[in-house]
Amino acid sequence: MKSIRAGLTYFGLVFGVGFVLGAIRVPWIAPSLGIRVAELLEMPFMFVAILLSARFVVRRFALPPDARTRLVTGVLALGLLIAAELGLTTLISGQSIAAYVAGRDPVSGSVYLAMLVLFALMPWLLAREERRHAGRDVTG
Repeated sequence: MKSIRAGLTYFGLVFGVGFVLGAIRVPWIAPSLGIRVAELLEMPFMFVAILLSARFVVRRFALPPDARTRLVTGVLALGLLIAAELGLTTLISGQSIAAYVAGRDPVSGSVYLAMLVLFALMPWLLAREERRHAGRDVTG
């Protein structure tokens, strides 16, 4: 149950940041710099949002460091993020899901796909980092 609440929160935090950044990117940055550059400029901010959000939910929900719990959190959040994005895209733009996916820029779309994988894995990656730091603390 902990990983479900954590996944919902993780999704909400990252989706919220992405929604705000998209509201800035689409009307103001993309028209002047192009979609590819605008999306690539957004990626470092999304990385920070993913990292900070994952750290927050891991601590807030005291997620144990086991792979199953952490991956359930990340994969649940990823599923919700993809569903929300595809749902909003079809609702707002009127495009089909196939047209939306086919219309993605190959460069920024590939980076976006890598960020989705990172988003799903980040809670688990933090557990690996926590274990590495705990090992250093014990050995001095």
